[in-house]
Amino acid sequence: MNVMTQTSARVEAADTAAFLPGRGFHELAHRVSGGTEIRLYWNADEDSTSIEVWEPASGELLLFEVPRERALEAFYHPFAGLPR
Repeated sequence: MNVMTQTSARVEAADTAAFLPGRGFHELAHRVSGGTEIRLYWNADEDSTSIEVWEPASGELLLFEVPRERALEAFYHPFAGLPR
C-alpha cells in the first residue's frame, strides 16, 4: 500500500487536492468527523480510488490508494486498513 503523508501548517483544506499526483482526479465524497476531513477520489486516468485524510489541527495530510471494491468502506473507516 502506497501511503503519502505531508505536514504543513499553511495547507488549507480547500487546497489539499493539490497534493494529488497528476490530473484526472475526481472527488466522489467528502465528510468531516471530529474536525478531520476525509475525501474519496477516483483517478480517471488510472481507474483507481484513493482516500485523503486531512487533520487541520496538526496540518497533517495522509493520502493512500484503496481497492475500488473497498473504497466506500475505506471512506467511512480510513484507518482500518492501514499497516500498524
